Amino acid sequence: MGKTLREIAEELKRSPKKVQLIYAFNGTGKTRLSREFKRLIAPKADADEGDDNAGQPELSRNKILYYSAFTEDLFYWDNDLEGDVEYKLKIHPNSFTDWVLKDQGQDRNIIANFQRYTNAKLTPRFNEARTEKGKDGAEVVVKEFSEVTFSMARGHEEAFESLKISKGEESCFTWSIFFSLIEQVVETLDSVQPDYPEATPFDDLEYVFVDDPVSSLDDNHLIELAVDLARLVRSSKSDVKFIITTHNPLFYNVLHNEFRSERYKKYLLKKHEDNSCDLIPQSNDSPFSYHLHLKAEIERAVREGQLQKYHYNFMRNILEKISTFLGYDAWGDLLPQTGDGKPNGYLTRVVNISSHSKHAGEEVADLTEDDKRVLERLLDEISATYRFKPSATQTNESV
Repeated sequence: MGKTLREIAEELKRSPKKVQLIYAFNGTGKTRLSREFKRLIAPKADADEGDDNAGQPELSRNKILYYSAFTEDLFYWDNDLEGDVEYKLKIHPNSFTDWVLKDQGQDRNIIANFQRYTNAKLTPRFNEARTEKGKDGAEVVVKEFSEVTFSMARGHEEAFESLKISKGEESCFTWSIFFSLIEQVVETLDSVQPDYPEATPFDDLEYVFVDDPVSSLDDNHLIELAVDLARLVRSSKSDVKFIITTHNPLFYNVLHNEFRSERYKKYLLKKHEDNSCDLIPQSNDSPFSYHLHLKAEIERAVREGQLQKYHYNFMRNILEKISTFLGYDAWGDLLPQTGDGKPNGYLTRVVNISSHSKHAGEEVADLTEDDKRVLERLLDEISATYRFKPSATQTNESV
């Protein structure tokens, strides 16, 4: 029996560490954990103003700032379906972006950060206030900082206007807004003189919670983002603490290598069948090995007689990582071969069918006994062929 997310949030709050870095599979509850943590840190704001995580109500953001899927949901595209000319990234009315853009004046820093992660010639422009006619002919007031357009410079001051950027670039833009604010927080609080303190907008801030800012990013930008975030966090001299969660093993490992001292703590957030969770401490010495964790999860399920269809997804992921590392064209080349030395088509089909929910019963989790035996055989074959080091549990069982 594990803990509730509320209990996990309380455990994080009790920690004296400057940074707590958490890895978890998608669906484990990272975003729900961020909401529980927010309720714990700012309960009055949550009770008075509702569960407006995306908008970051004023009473809440005084104590905690956080980036999550809700932050990205603040932005949506107007694709100009009639004219197919003016593509605008619109911003849902909310107190958070108004605060960052209007009150804190971060638009120039946002543009600079965005261009660093994407392209120096790709320029976002925030709109000014204007009045225009709506579809019914009535006048509509468009508030400043409620829309963003993008253009690409191509020399001689010419530009492609109103470009629609990619999903990865859009994620970079959203992150650039939040990152620019964190930069301002760190710089402002670190500049306060203890003997002559001056009031700042961040005096009551206790936590920055960053939940998976890497969706749709390629590896190069992901690494750059991780290094920049780690640099900024390490430079912070105030009492503000940081909690960072991710499902991306590369992002986690880059941050792991950047956060080496005793000021930092790393965890694996693990979800149990009853939806309870455990926060498992990870070593500061070695980074997280995603494929080894998947292998250990399959081994545990075999021992406990709890193999489910999603364990085939784990096996396929292991095979894909091995094939990429060894230079094979396809993960199926790693499977046991038939007597004539050809790839085993049957095993390939079984792994394919069992690791995709659109085949074989959609979301039904149960495996037949034959399916379980095939998966156990594959695990043994892969472990022996590629000489995986036995896990601690296996070693103990063999003694």
